[in-house]
Amino acid sequence: MQLSSLVGRLPYPSQALQRALAIAAIVTQAGIGLTGSIVRVTGSGLGCPTWPQCFPGSMVPVKHPEYATLNQWIEYGNRLLTVVVVFVAALCVLAAWRVYLDHPSRKRLLRLAWIMPAGVVAQAVIGGITVLADLLWWTVALHFLPSTALVWTSVVLLRAFNEGDEPPRPRVPRASRPVLWALVASLAGLIVAGTVVTGAGPHGGDPDVERLDAPIETLTVIHAAFLYVFLAVLVVLGIQWYRARVEKTLWMYYATVWGIALAQGLLGVVQYRLGIPELLVSLHVLGSMLIVAATSALWCATRDRGPVVSAAPAPERHTVGAA
Repeated sequence: MQLSSLVGRLPYPSQALQRALAIAAIVTQAGIGLTGSIVRVTGSGLGCPTWPQCFPGSMVPVKHPEYATLNQWIEYGNRLLTVVVVFVAALCVLAAWRVYLDHPSRKRLLRLAWIMPAGVVAQAVIGGITVLADLLWWTVALHFLPSTALVWTSVVLLRAFNEGDEPPRPRVPRASRPVLWALVASLAGLIVAGTVVTGAGPHGGDPDVERLDAPIETLTVIHAAFLYVFLAVLVVLGIQWYRARVEKTLWMYYATVWGIALAQGLLGVVQYRLGIPELLVSLHVLGSMLIVAATSALWCATRDRGPVVSAAPAPERHTVGAA
């Protein structure tokens, strides 16, 4: 109750600030995935060989004959970005909590906000395990996947700041719901298959890291197959919406997903044909974050939870404890 009272003394966040914090969460969550790929393609994964310290007895990089200074700072920079991610996640919680104190109906918003710091902590722990396990390919994959889930959740949080908490009213035909679930499932398969391809690829984060012993050509075909399924489901969704004459705003989200998915597929082909160059690997990871964010936005747009009720402080303040 005392902590809730302290939060209640904070200025009420404007709707613009609420949106800005959620957008910052999307950017930082995607950014930590992108910088992680830079760590991997530059072979800097063991630039700081221990965790949570960089070296035994030191939280920061130190001159060492076995670890190049640049690689140390690339890895350490990725760790420092985690601090920024935690800070933004904490601000999202404070904003949602402050809104909840004036509008007790906004429990869903507060729950979504709390997912952010909880996810970051889990991500940090997995990152530590990855380093201590000497970058085994499956630990690297597990380290990447939570970032995509947190990007998805950040988009949902942005939507929640700008809508109400009424029971969701579908804005698409009933038949579209299973198709949307199939779209999400195919996206999940696409992302997971991509991490497996990475596990067999040449960029493991360190030259001496053991790689997945599987033909990368076969894994790439499986990865591409998930993209074809994703695009096929999009086609089905588009046909349904065209026949049902859905709202025009939905087509903007739909077209965005199509554009990013096609660009990502083209980038994947070019990347493979050129021998998986480092720059294109990181761009492909960025594309993964963008397709997750765009699909999450599409998912949110298909439901209406009513107008936002927390754009301004309540006329009469109701101070309640947060669960």
